[in-house]
Amino acid sequence: MQAVAQAGDRAAFAALYEHYAPRLKAYIMRLGAPEDVAEELAQESLISAWGRAATFDPAQASVATWLFTIARNKRIDRLRRERRPEIDPNDPALVPDEMPAPDSGVDQAQAEARLRRAMQALSADQTHLLQLAFFSDLSHREIADREKLPLGTVKSRIRLALARLRTQLDGEGMEG
Repeated sequence: MQAVAQAGDRAAFAALYEHYAPRLKAYIMRLGAPEDVAEELAQESLISAWGRAATFDPAQASVATWLFTIARNKRIDRLRRERRPEIDPNDPALVPDEMPAPDSGVDQAQAEARLRRAMQALSADQTHLLQLAFFSDLSHREIADREKLPLGTVKSRIRLALARLRTQLDGEGMEG
């Protein structure tokens, strides 16, 4: 370890790696890690030891104790990451919606009012079928089954209701 620390001796590190990698892997597996994770953590531990070799103090601990401590800490870090995944700041669920322009609220309210007036011009039956199709998200087949109407009748009534709405909205200056 001192040859690695003082001179960056690759041959010394290779010997250290060959000796300790299987032992670290077995130790990490005894801690409960699957084989592939244990192998990965053993490699990470030894790479970390390579980078921190200058901090190794033989008066504090043996090489084995130092390496096994690094491996145990790598395992703990992995467990913490698995239990608490890192947050992706670009996750769409975490990005707040943009504030609408103040005038867009007024525009939206006016459009909704025009649509309500146009809906009042429809028959109760047409309004009911549109509500089932658009607000209850039912297919034409589901509406036909629910209302005990022929499928063609449901399609015709919805198509006529939409055409009538379009005419009403176009008459008020709203594109449909």
